[in-house]
Amino acid sequence: MPQTIVTVPTHGQGLYEFTGEAAAFVRGAGVEEGLLTVFVRHTSCSLLIQENADPDVRRDLDQFFRRLVPPSDDPAMRWIVHTLEGPDDMPAHIKAALTAVSIGIPVVGGRLALGTWQGLYLFEHRDRPHRREIVLHLGP
Repeated sequence: MPQTIVTVPTHGQGLYEFTGEAAAFVRGAGVEEGLLTVFVRHTSCSLLIQENADPDVRRDLDQFFRRLVPPSDDPAMRWIVHTLEGPDDMPAHIKAALTAVSIGIPVVGGRLALGTWQGLYLFEHRDRPHRREIVLHLGP
């Protein structure tokens, strides 16, 4: 069964699209029907399938999660104990717990069965740059 790892460099919180890399992997595998499993190998980022036409959608989602889970140095977050890795770390774990770290996407006719405006995103929850690894596994 075909499998690969895609590395997505990030430069802070936000959504980073990697639909093209996933689609190229599926095309190269030559599989007509199956399931692409997408798994991120980190605990402070997550995965989303979201609109890829209007960049305002990504900006609004990012802002929503920043407001929903502010940094641990925000007075509303005084209850947080895990602060050794900075004020963005525990909130990043919370955001990852609220979203997905694994997504299954059907493959139909040798292509990802995403909708017209759907894109596949890494959702970075940390402030500093990272190199995130995403495992793509194509199965029957």
